[in-house]
Amino acid sequence: MRVSEIMNSSIPVYCADGSLYACVNEARFKRLESAGLIARTVRHRKGHVNRAILFRSPDDPTPPQPSAYQGTRYSYPEKLESGLHCWRHKKLDLKDADGNAMNVRSLFQQVVKDCLAS
Repeated sequence: MRVSEIMNSSIPVYCADGSLYACVNEARFKRLESAGLIARTVRHRKGHVNRAILFRSPDDPTPPQPSAYQGTRYSYPEKLESGLHCWRHKKLDLKDADGNAMNVRSLFQQVVKDCLAS
């Protein structure tokens, strides 16, 4: 049996958080599926199974939300009273402890200018 045949005969099974749980053969995959542990099966267009994802167990921690940028978010989803979802932008103009308006934009622009000057 060639290496490519071995790789094609095993099915990668992933946890709900995206980490690899195991690579199983078709018989074990069918046992997992019949036990109701498979949440989603990804199939090739020809019909064979490419990968499977397990259901999340109740004791699993909540995974972090995927994001391309892990810094401060300036927009976030907001649920309206009507039940619809929309994007809301954070305001950059904040108030200090005394309630006076702070102009954060000028501070931000100064930092950008300082970075570009270096």
